[in-house]
Amino acid sequence: MPNPASCRYARTHEWAWSSGDDGLVWVGLSDHAQKEIGDVVFVDMPKIGSKVSAGQAVGVVESVKAAFDIYAPVAGEVAAVNVEIAKDPALPNRSPYDEGWLFKLKPSDPSQMNRLLDHGAYEAFLKTDAAAHAGH
Repeated sequence: MPNPASCRYARTHEWAWSSGDDGLVWVGLSDHAQKEIGDVVFVDMPKIGSKVSAGQAVGVVESVKAAFDIYAPVAGEVAAVNVEIAKDPALPNRSPYDEGWLFKLKPSDPSQMNRLLDHGAYEAFLKTDAAAHAGH
């Protein structure tokens, strides 16, 4: 199962992880994102079978604060969605890297994972991003 250190990250705060076994890329919200968003009340998932581009808005997470787009970290075809989230939208808050995954992609180019931030680079990005937004 994914954990923060084994994931790659988009600057839009989605994580991507692949076990390598089935070639699928799991996608979810980073722990940072779920904390910023607040209590999730609804998730609009992409449709299974839809083709997506890297960086494309593919769904929406609604929280008690606002609605936030979900972006595909890599290009590919949506292979699965986490149906448990429809029953329990707070799963990404409680378990962002395990039970709270959002969807799985069959990547069109698995090497796109290498363009995403590793955990250390994502942590550094969070610090510089926070500093950039301080005082705004």
